[in-house]
Amino acid sequence: MARLLQAPPRFHPSEWDIANKMQCASTESQKSRSERMIAESRRLLDEIEKTTQKTRSDVNKKIEQRREEIKFWKKELNNKLEQIVHETEVLLTFKTRLEKSLESCKEPLVIVQKCLLNRQRRAGIDLVHDEVEQELVKEAEVLQGVIALLERTLEQTNEQIRLNRSAKYNLEMDLKDKFTALMIDDYCASLTNNTPDIRYADNAVKIEGNFVGPEDWVDFSNINVEKADKQRNNSLALRALIDGILSQTANDIRKQCEMVNVAFRNRVKQVKDAKHKLETLLAMVMDETASQEKNIAALKKAIDDKEGPVKVAQTRLEARNHRPNVELCYDTVQYRLTSEVQEITKNIQRQDTLAQAETELKGLSRRQLSLEEEIQVKENTLYIDEVLCMQMRESVYINSF
Repeated sequence: MARLLQAPPRFHPSEWDIANKMQCASTESQKSRSERMIAESRRLLDEIEKTTQKTRSDVNKKIEQRREEIKFWKKELNNKLEQIVHETEVLLTFKTRLEKSLESCKEPLVIVQKCLLNRQRRAGIDLVHDEVEQELVKEAEVLQGVIALLERTLEQTNEQIRLNRSAKYNLEMDLKDKFTALMIDDYCASLTNNTPDIRYADNAVKIEGNFVGPEDWVDFSNINVEKADKQRNNSLALRALIDGILSQTANDIRKQCEMVNVAFRNRVKQVKDAKHKLETLLAMVMDETASQEKNIAALKKAIDDKEGPVKVAQTRLEARNHRPNVELCYDTVQYRLTSEVQEITKNIQRQDTLAQAETELKGLSRRQLSLEEEIQVKENTLYIDEVLCMQMRESVYINSF
């Protein structure tokens, strides 16, 4: 039991001094290390603070630069959007002009076709492929060509309007995204350490696959701007083309319309002149017919007037043929009576002029009938050209849209 309760070991005083010195040295060393750590920590904290402030300042600067970039492109996109919207509105008015011009061509074409159809009702020799018909056919071709050209131009205009609206849509979508991005960056620029709703966000620094680079970002908006400029320039060129087409087609139609009207006026004058000549000839034939009828009546009267003398002469000869015996003498009386009968008979036989006169009268009658028919033909032609066609063409008005 005594062994179990041994006294603790005893140390030498020198050991005690050494132990105290070691404790002091160890404490001093720990203190020095702690002081150095405090100093390093303070330096590190100061450096971190400066770095954080510098980084925050740089981030704020970058955010501001980004905001300015977004504002710049937003302004550019807005300008292009206004331009393409304005251009599309103007092009729509040109589309309306094209539609009105196209619609205005339909009535003249119908009138031309009616004129050609009406002129087929001309009769006889007047059913001729004259200058009027040639010009009418040409006018129909001009109108059909103009209608085809306007329809193609209208299709081109509709396509350009579609392209303008597509460019407008791209600009609007880009602007919408820029507006959202600017709002987000404005919010980011407003955040401070004391902002209530700041928080930790897990995976905030993770780069997703749908991120694009700055160059791609600029290229995207630049492409939209270039497309808008291209379509605007195309639209401007198309408007200039439409202006030229509308002006040229109106001039072409107006010119050909006048050519047809001049041809109609000339043809009507020709037909009226021909009708007047026919009427003059008809009057002359009718006068000649009256003269021939008088001539025939005179010839018939002359023949009738010779019946008495010939009967008298023949009766005398018949009576004297009954003289008896030697009295049946061929005396001067007999000679003269015979001569008289022969003379009258010969004169009557010469009256075959009556047959010729009657033949001429029939010829004059046929000529009168022919002239009257031809005058009716001319009257029919004048009615068709002057009344039906020319009056119908008065409603044609070529407007420059």
